[in-house]
Amino acid sequence: MVLVVEHESSRGGRWLRLHRTRLALWIAVFEAALVVFDVIPRWPAFVVALGLLVFYVFVGRNVRSDTVRHLAWIGAVSQLLIVALPALLALITFAAIVAVVILAAIALAFLFLDRR
Repeated sequence: MVLVVEHESSRGGRWLRLHRTRLALWIAVFEAALVVFDVIPRWPAFVVALGLLVFYVFVGRNVRSDTVRHLAWIGAVSQLLIVALPALLALITFAAIVAVVILAAIALAFLFLDRR
């Protein structure tokens, strides 16, 4: 087995690269709990998410330090997951309502088509 070290990478940057998805998900879960229980207001969390996304797009992707680049990615992804959470909950709620309506329509059809 040959181990190759990437050019201009640091030990911390390599560790962050290996664990960045897991870190982003755990940060998002923790912050989502804080938003859901109203410890952090929703709109400031959205503003922070937008700020971190803008930082990552304009600064984080182009910075020379791989540690800063991966930290910017983790911050942007974790915050975007927080923004996506209300949309995902709305989509799941809508799907549940549609499923209940379809089941009710099927039940009504069975009741009205019963010929006994």
